[in-house]
Amino acid sequence: MLLRPLLAVLFAAAALPAQEPAPQAATPAPAEFTVDSGTKVPLSLINSISTKHSVEGDRVYLETAFPILAGGRIVIPVGSYVAGTVTEIKKPGRVKGRGELYIRFDSLTLPNGVTREFRARMGGMDAGSTGELDRAEGKVKSEGNKAGDARTVGETAGAGASVGGIVGSVAGHPGMGVGIGAAAGAAAGLIGILVSRGPDAVVAKGSTIEMVLDRAISFNESELNFGNFQPHPAPAAAPAAAPAKSSTLPLPRRPF
Repeated sequence: MLLRPLLAVLFAAAALPAQEPAPQAATPAPAEFTVDSGTKVPLSLINSISTKHSVEGDRVYLETAFPILAGGRIVIPVGSYVAGTVTEIKKPGRVKGRGELYIRFDSLTLPNGVTREFRARMGGMDAGSTGELDRAEGKVKSEGNKAGDARTVGETAGAGASVGGIVGSVAGHPGMGVGIGAAAGAAAGLIGILVSRGPDAVVAKGSTIEMVLDRAISFNESELNFGNFQPHPAPAAAPAAAPAKSSTLPLPRRPF
């Protein structure tokens, strides 16, 4: 008689659904902060570059001049380092053509050493540099020198006319001397222009340059720990020299 109740208990236990283990809480993904493509980053140039002294392959060193934020957090603080490369140099021509230089930005290093590789171009520069920026290509072109060429021809023509007038007066033909002298002076000015190159493109040390990112760069929370980093602390002023104190020791008496 006890067999029936025992079998009933066994069948009831088998009918109960198997209990699944309680799901564990998922570990939250670390927060990520992204600086979008097209972001403009102001930089300060550490070393000068020019079409006169620079060559292709020269390195360019800069540092950020203004903090960049993403998601309400400073992602690129002031004093971060940017490295670039001079990828193209074209010296100004003698007769025509302007000097050109092209800078490519390659990497960003945060103050804590976190580094990102990328490619970026120039999107602007301040008026302290000598040249014009082609924003579409990120290329710096030297300024034209038409006004200077015209001034050179005019000055040499005027000097030639003066000399020709003096020589013509001595020979009894002052008008002819002036014309011949002016023509000779203008020719000399043109020769000077042909043998000399135009102005160089120069981006001076300390110039403010705008870098435009061509791709997004991301950082997670742990990479944005800058500690107590303070960019470029001002050097402590040298303490002022203390004024010389007069001696309070008694002078020895001279014997008489």
